[in-house]
Amino acid sequence: MQAEASFFTLLPDEKHQLQLERLQSTLNRAYRHVPYHANQLNDLGIEPADIATLADLRRLPFMERADFSEHYPYDLFAVPLRDIVRIHTAPGTTRNPTVSGYTAQDREHWRHMLSRAMRAAGITPHDILQISLNPGLANWGRDYKDGAESLGASVIPNTQLSIEKQLMVLRDYTTTALITTPAMAGHLARHMTDSGMGPAALSLKTLIICGESIDPDLRRTVEQGLHVRSWVHYGLSEVPGPAVAFECESHDGLHINEDHFLPEIVDPETGAPLPEGSAGELVLTTLTTRAFPLIRFRTGDRARIFKEACACGNTLARLQWYPERVDNIMNIDGVNVHGDQVHYHLENTLSLAKEAISLRVARQEGRKLLEVFIRMNDTIFSDEIKELEKLLRRAEARLRENLGVPAVIRLIESGSM
Repeated sequence: MQAEASFFTLLPDEKHQLQLERLQSTLNRAYRHVPYHANQLNDLGIEPADIATLADLRRLPFMERADFSEHYPYDLFAVPLRDIVRIHTAPGTTRNPTVSGYTAQDREHWRHMLSRAMRAAGITPHDILQISLNPGLANWGRDYKDGAESLGASVIPNTQLSIEKQLMVLRDYTTTALITTPAMAGHLARHMTDSGMGPAALSLKTLIICGESIDPDLRRTVEQGLHVRSWVHYGLSEVPGPAVAFECESHDGLHINEDHFLPEIVDPETGAPLPEGSAGELVLTTLTTRAFPLIRFRTGDRARIFKEACACGNTLARLQWYPERVDNIMNIDGVNVHGDQVHYHLENTLSLAKEAISLRVARQEGRKLLEVFIRMNDTIFSDEIKELEKLLRRAEARLRENLGVPAVIRLIESGSM
């Protein structure tokens, strides 16, 4: 708490100096212990000592999700495995998932950041906090549990329950705070209306939304339907999840944890840095992560950064997070899914080429799901419809298991793609 308060009160030059010191420490550690980073800098004739100002960061190359798959599983770790206390897995962009590791110090930093974000949403030791996230965000559920417990709140951990059971727990356990995704929040509000249960039956007052940006209209609908105030958290699975940025009581942008991350906004086409206040692709560099440092990681998220003073008194820069992405990744209820992953699993299950497959994000009863359309051909066609159905259900199960999102496969005629 004291370190947090002192960072908030630093003058801009003092804040930049602290960030620079942490950046240089990160670069030195990555250069010494991660061959990938050493090769990246050596190819450009750059050494960590050459990064003498924050502006020099733009001289360094970008990291992309494909780099994680290419260096699977541990080649991007900057510490020995004996120092790793937790390993996270997230869907990658190829057959290999993203694997990230965390030291005890890394975990402590994340507990601190999550506590900071939840404290800004008004979470106290008097709250009963329920976590409801889909299987693809299971790691986030553990992170939120750790952060809430460090605040002294009572936690109902993330558990896969039907919407009826989720509502029963909310009501009977007198839950006061809920952490979930926009789609789940909307689904819950609609189910309450359909079942005739009014929000007065719940003790719920605080809603924390994560996983993806929420449409303003849906946000108003959820807040009115559940009689709650909502707070949005931004995160991504590579670092290792939620609360990279968070809303305060002013609800005017999301405060970025600048003591742990150095954000940039670049042109998604050219990679060139954009002027302050411009919208573009968000790029993040970790400043305190020891095990899995990210240097100029291209998130694919569209955002803008602004640094005007916030009414809450927090001096952290703020992020405006837009729903559309700048890459070809699909966000399904908070889980990022790359088309190449889908094609890989279908190729192995059904022996299909990419050209026979079309993908889209659809909604079913208010929830997002991956919808896969397959053009009928001699490869997939079978006179035995039961055998064909078994094959398709097996492919759906593989997608759900490996991607962590609901998926449905539909067959269509060749000319209707």
